[in-house]
Amino acid sequence: MENIDAIRSKLGGEDVEIECRGLVLKYGQKAALKDIDIDIPKNRITALIGPSGCGKSTFLRCLNRLNDLVESAAVTGSVRIDGEDIYQPGYDVTMLRKRVGMVFQKSNPFPKSIYDNVAYGPRIAGIKKRPVLDEIVEQSLKGAALWDEVKDRMDESALGLSGGQQQRLCIARAIACEPKVILFDEPCSALDPISTSKVETLMLELKNDYTIVIVTHNMQQAARISDWTGFMFMGELKEFDHTDKIFTNPSEKITEEYITGRFG
Repeated sequence: MENIDAIRSKLGGEDVEIECRGLVLKYGQKAALKDIDIDIPKNRITALIGPSGCGKSTFLRCLNRLNDLVESAAVTGSVRIDGEDIYQPGYDVTMLRKRVGMVFQKSNPFPKSIYDNVAYGPRIAGIKKRPVLDEIVEQSLKGAALWDEVKDRMDESALGLSGGQQQRLCIARAIACEPKVILFDEPCSALDPISTSKVETLMLELKNDYTIVIVTHNMQQAARISDWTGFMFMGELKEFDHTDKIFTNPSEKITEEYITGRFG
């Protein structure tokens, strides 16, 4: 992997949202991530690709400290968001998860109404006034391109929505907390092509307001929607560059072999 100065030179004048330096994650004695250095640019879509078990989702979960929930996980190195190390002692993890939203592989709406799903985060944050919540819910659903489909069904169970609608509801729920970053972990793997297209279009719109990091096994999806792509292999970030460069002229032989289907 090239050094961070080389990555910085590629980024040019782009503002950096997330900086990782020497990031290592071990489960007991087993290293799942090995010395990751990366700068993730602001208001861009960064895709992480690589074979199963290479550390993509583990890295993604480092960005909002979900790995804290794994008893054997130990992290060293630094992850800075807006210049602040999220692994420093005493860092407010609750505030971090407000700033860094996450959408999972399987849509996971709460067994509540559509309205209550979106209002959940703001209520936890202390917002109680109904007119304020109404505005947040409406704007979040509009931001997730779902408002027109559900505005007359707000009191119905979210579990009655289609799979694609449920995934967009989960995006609305993340938006409602006003994050700076949204992490997507294989968000379309369970969706049909039409729903996938809607979520991809939505992500392209969302990058105007949010920094997006997506883990995907679908290389066509990475090529379609991302500005930057990182290729991971066996816990290492092997290459990081403009998406066009990664898919047409990668610098590393192992990246080319993966992209062309020779392994993985």
